[in-house]
Amino acid sequence: MADLQSKYEEAIWIGKVLFDRGKATGSSANMSFLHDHKMYITGSGTCFGNLNESDFAILTMEGEHVAGVKPSKELPLHRTLYEKDSATKAVIHTHSIYSTLWSCLKHENEKDIMPSYTPYLKMMIGTIGLIPYGKPGSETLFRHFRDRVHDSDGYILQNHGPVVGGKDLMTAFYCLEELEESARIAWELRNEGNRAVLIDA
Repeated sequence: MADLQSKYEEAIWIGKVLFDRGKATGSSANMSFLHDHKMYITGSGTCFGNLNESDFAILTMEGEHVAGVKPSKELPLHRTLYEKDSATKAVIHTHSIYSTLWSCLKHENEKDIMPSYTPYLKMMIGTIGLIPYGKPGSETLFRHFRDRVHDSDGYILQNHGPVVGGKDLMTAFYCLEELEESARIAWELRNEGNRAVLIDA
């Protein structure tokens, strides 16, 4: 199991990569990981582009703030994913553009809104559910997330952005990147008249 310092280093690297690639802007994203029965989550107002260890709040698994800065206001999204599956050890939420664009459309099956144009999203995450809109940081959003968390494997908050978990930080990062790439492909093909062929994923 990676030590705490290694996890901090991974989290800081992931934040910088996502920021540099334009997938996390300003202070809009948040990320967490578990270590030694505690949750480490980026603080309120922190920027993925210049994270350091002092930018993480430390909480018990019950959500009690025990050290560090004020935690992200979207902490309940992270706690819900950890409670859903004990195998989840890291969570990343961004406002990456293509996933957010895709979330603004109407979808017939809100338990799985992402078309299977390539096999990789289903292989890496599974189904991608749409979470109905709630104001960021609001109890309405958290209630919608809790209501639908068991319906899908990964999520896009409507008019807001993706939320994914993983067995570790790097897995969550790879899944987020694959989701954003799938959303980019879906968006671009939609704007070309949706002539693409779906695969049997």
